[in-house]
Amino acid sequence: MGDNPHLLLGRIRFLNRCIETFRRSEPVPECLCYVPKEVCYKICKDSSSSSSASSSVSVFESPHQTAHSKKACKYNIEPKKGTCIRTTGEEYCNSQGLWVKMNKEQLEEHRPGQDLEEGWILVCKHTEGGDRLVPVESPETVTRQQQLFGYDHKPCNRWEQVVDVENALYIGEKPKIAECDEAAIQKLRYVPPTWTYECDEDLVHYFYDHIGKEDENLGSVKQCVTSIDVSSCSVSKIKPSCLTDGDVETYWESDGMQGQHWIRLHMKKGTVVNKLILTVDSTDDNYMPKRVTVFGGEGDNLKKLSDVTIDDNLIGEVCVLEDMTSHLPVIEIRIEECREDGIDVRIRGLKIKSSCERDLGLNADVFQSSNLVRYPRLQGTPPDILYRRATKYLRCFQFVSLSVCRFINLLDSALPHLVPAWDYSLGTFNQIKSIKQFLLLSKRRSALITQCLKDSETSKPNFMPRLYINRRLAMEHRDNSSLDPTCKNAVFNQVYEGLKPSDKFEKTLDYRWPARYDQWWECKFIAEGIIDQGGGFRDSLADMSEELCPSSSECPMPLPFFSRTSNQGDFEARDYYVPTPSCKEFHKYEWIGQLMGAALRGKDFLVLALPGLVWKQLIGEAVSWSKDFAAVDSVLVNLLEAMENMDQETFEFRFGEELVYTTLLTDGSMVELIPGGSNVSVRYEDRSEFIRLVQKARMEESKQQIAAIQTGLLKVVPQAVLDLLTWQEVEKKICGDPEITVEALKRLTRYEDLEQSDVRVQYLWEALTNFTNEDRSRFLRFVTGRSRLPAPIYVFPDKQGSETTDALPQSSTCSSTLYLPNYPSAKVCEEKLRYAAYNCVAIDTDMSPWEE
Repeated sequence: MGDNPHLLLGRIRFLNRCIETFRRSEPVPECLCYVPKEVCYKICKDSSSSSSASSSVSVFESPHQTAHSKKACKYNIEPKKGTCIRTTGEEYCNSQGLWVKMNKEQLEEHRPGQDLEEGWILVCKHTEGGDRLVPVESPETVTRQQQLFGYDHKPCNRWEQVVDVENALYIGEKPKIAECDEAAIQKLRYVPPTWTYECDEDLVHYFYDHIGKEDENLGSVKQCVTSIDVSSCSVSKIKPSCLTDGDVETYWESDGMQGQHWIRLHMKKGTVVNKLILTVDSTDDNYMPKRVTVFGGEGDNLKKLSDVTIDDNLIGEVCVLEDMTSHLPVIEIRIEECREDGIDVRIRGLKIKSSCERDLGLNADVFQSSNLVRYPRLQGTPPDILYRRATKYLRCFQFVSLSVCRFINLLDSALPHLVPAWDYSLGTFNQIKSIKQFLLLSKRRSALITQCLKDSETSKPNFMPRLYINRRLAMEHRDNSSLDPTCKNAVFNQVYEGLKPSDKFEKTLDYRWPARYDQWWECKFIAEGIIDQGGGFRDSLADMSEELCPSSSECPMPLPFFSRTSNQGDFEARDYYVPTPSCKEFHKYEWIGQLMGAALRGKDFLVLALPGLVWKQLIGEAVSWSKDFAAVDSVLVNLLEAMENMDQETFEFRFGEELVYTTLLTDGSMVELIPGGSNVSVRYEDRSEFIRLVQKARMEESKQQIAAIQTGLLKVVPQAVLDLLTWQEVEKKICGDPEITVEALKRLTRYEDLEQSDVRVQYLWEALTNFTNEDRSRFLRFVTGRSRLPAPIYVFPDKQGSETTDALPQSSTCSSTLYLPNYPSAKVCEEKLRYAAYNCVAIDTDMSPWEE
């Protein structure tokens, strides 16, 4: 799109049209579903094959047949040398690869008199190697275009081009559009009769769960590259491996003459690059590359493929090469120029997406009914319809993301202009906010979020606050809060008071430090031996979380800031809390918001079990009674729904004169819905108004408290970041992942002086497999001070010697280390770990040297 404002505005207008059609469950605009009537392919022979025999292409009745089955193949076609295979533009992708359709006329060019109405050929397989079909312009088409329009004219035959032509403003005549395949377009536009916007949301979540996670790993360069060479390294520790370790804190740094820096990739046989991406950071100053060229070819015969200028302010990923159509044995990235005439260069990461991985678009096979158990609204809809519906998301949301995946291409150019950084962008962004769940498919927003957080950072404090916390008093308060009615002994209030400035010259903490500053204060637990290097701080956060929203419904509420919802005992929402409507300590609610913001920016968690109703309001999403309030009080939701549909006789029998204009809030307080409402009975004909007033009172019961939390949150996190995240993502960033699986723990665990095959390691995983999710959460806190993932774990042999079999395990939360004894069986290991996780809360060994 370049810098053309007409194209940008056209895409924004078109995006708004698409959003409206999704919200209303109407067919999307035709140009989004554009399919060319004809595409030509030629056979590209495998360079590793020594056979000179002519190539043939198998034709199948449908793409659901097995491509390797000779019985399923109807016949083979052998195009003459120098000719092309004409097909329609209709495509279908499944686990076998990318298929295209041929109509009867196109089939008869190769086999006159054949009886198929349509046939399908496999143009690109998911497996490596073998001949491939690549799209080309047919000689007849090129000749006809030259005769009609001149040498420079080429009609638009890609859907992105058609979107621009139909929605942007042009001076003079608009470009021509190649003839379309009307039947294929209508297939893509089809909306099932019972389809709703909620079905679209489910489909996006399903697609994200099954495809998004896989896409995150597409940067695995090892799948595409045999080796990487670099021009130079500044020191031995800054190795080329830093380019592929996935850590943006590490980098490759060159050491050579200005303009003589390069990265050479030796590609695996058959790999065709779709995207080649570098990760850069503008904070590297004059080490940051400004201009990069990419060359490719075989041996020393390299040709220039791209020339990219990088934005001076970019922090994140930049695509330097895309859409290659053939295998290149060698790809060389040359850093031609650095910012401010810098001499050496730093590159923080390198990713590749190639056809060997999964560059064949959306896979229809993921929509089989067996995969849709968690999405009942999607069950019963044919997989082909779900596939085509999802294809429209891929096209539509190519407007919002980075060029790592093909489905994120166009909106990528629009999103930076839509983030509400200034007043003129608010209206357009509000359109996107209404379908915010779709942003899960965006990759560009990650870089925007990083940039927003980076721009709003402050320097870390000159000194770390030191707090003295008495957890024994806090525990006594938790057991019997009547002994401490002001709650001053709670860990929450001890920390709050300890962080107050000691004089007027001392500044309060702003919590907007860089993410790597991961300890906000130092804790000294009275009567507990600890040298706090992070473990004590994390323990204090966990204690505060437990006080604000206790994990057990049996535990009394030690603090007044949150109240349990009415759904206690409901499996889906039994531990939810909402801000207490009658609590007016708004300054402390604001501090809670600041802690939430600090958790979002950093690596630690403040675990608050809040329903979606609260999270949505915190980040500015719309809420509704029907969708959101059932998580707070499902009984009331069902009661009001039944009341609305009652006949008069039933209403009077059930309520008589006892129903008045009052309602109970979550904290048990009674409010009048109208002046003097406690003395006014609800009549049958007024029940709709009564229901409306109850809904309004309950939906807004915690409005002031949520606003105070939001005020604190926005002091730490820019609104633009919250606008780009869904409420589920904000919850996960602040609170961590509540589901702690053994597989996730294994991914985060490292072993020191132990082999993974060691019997005690095997006993550890067998024990954790038998744990409940709550057990594993307690175990995680025992080892790391965190009760949710992600959290690293380091496992060492116990310090008492390998013969010890009856001792409890020991841990150091500061270093997230577990010292594991040599237990005689998995059962004993399970018993000891569970006991330690539930009973060894105090930190009382860190100050005692082991030698003593």
